[in-house]
Amino acid sequence: MPLNRRSFLGTAVSGAALAASGGLFSSFKGESNSSQNKTVQLKISCQEGVAPGKTLAEKLDFMESLGIVGFEPWGGGLEKRVEEIQKALQNRNIKTSAICAGFEGWLIADDLAIQKKCMDSMKVIIEAAGALGSTGLIFVPAFNNQKSLPDKEARELLLGQMKELGDFALQHKTRILLEPLNRQECYFCRQVADGASIIRDVNSAGAAVMGDFWHMTWEETNDRAAFLAAGDYLHHVHIASRKRRKMPGEDGEADNYINGFRGLKEIAYQDYVSFECGSVGDSKITLPAAVKLMKEQWEKA
Repeated sequence: MPLNRRSFLGTAVSGAALAASGGLFSSFKGESNSSQNKTVQLKISCQEGVAPGKTLAEKLDFMESLGIVGFEPWGGGLEKRVEEIQKALQNRNIKTSAICAGFEGWLIADDLAIQKKCMDSMKVIIEAAGALGSTGLIFVPAFNNQKSLPDKEARELLLGQMKELGDFALQHKTRILLEPLNRQECYFCRQVADGASIIRDVNSAGAAVMGDFWHMTWEETNDRAAFLAAGDYLHHVHIASRKRRKMPGEDGEADNYINGFRGLKEIAYQDYVSFECGSVGDSKITLPAAVKLMKEQWEKA
């Protein structure tokens, strides 16, 4: 009988992953992030470009009307927008979630000048992220079209770079967030557990991993097991429809996140699930529908 690639991992495997992940990450105050006795709520976030509206205020008004509590801006030029965003979020039930990239170059480039440009520009964004109380700066070590070092050399280099960046982020009360991608975009780090193993070896409380349901659709055998494997290292999640990377729900029955949400509940996930997607229809209609879908599936998880 053929196996369903998204559901073949059994409870025993997932349970083992959860046990292995416990107590691996410390919070900014050095306290354990143990999943025991923690209340888990669905904290929905939205990237700035996804929310409808001509101005930041209009976008935030729309998000707030849906109960969205996280705002994910682009990292490019963020240092110039800190005051703007701080003022815009005043007296709102919305906080800055993660910061999406925006730096120059790529970390595992085979060119030292590109490596340095990336490190320097990431630190500028990290400082701004800290000032905004952000979850962390999302980064990808390199995309497939960016000339990089061979995998073994790249991993060894990345560990040192991430240790430096993670410790720097910790000083600013934020993090760096390693994002695994699907193989069409990046061969270096494709699964959440692979990213978590890198974070383990970096050994900095300012370094963490994130998951992205879109990339996980193509690379993970089981969403729940992927999140259990990451455990306390997981500090951000992206969501999109599972066929076309549009608004959740626009790909019909394929847009099922219950298994992954169950994993997030089991690790007592405390951070955001953030929209990173386009929309086939009018986002003023599709975004509210996606929020409703997420809440319904969270309850079922």
